[in-house]
Amino acid sequence: MKKTAQLTLLESAIKGFGYSLRYEKGNFLGGECRLRDDNVVVVNKFLPLEGKIYTLALVISKLNPPGLSAEIAKIVDSLIGTTLFNRDLRG
Repeated sequence: MKKTAQLTLLESAIKGFGYSLRYEKGNFLGGECRLRDDNVVVVNKFLPLEGKIYTLALVISKLNPPGLSAEIAKIVDSLIGTTLFNRDLRG
């Protein structure tokens, strides 16, 4: 799967979990936070494509949402080394 397709899938997954996604400039990688009553994921817009994908995969692995699609889980598992996909198969 192409990197741009992976990024698009991860972005749609983050938004599907009820988080706003923002690309901002700064001296940070990114992550999830709560801003007032909104859940927000912030990613450094100057990261290379692989860095953006990794940051979103890291956030998804920390959120560990139920009902994660197999395709998203495989991307996260391959990048982060988690077992989100295997957890879904067992449970």
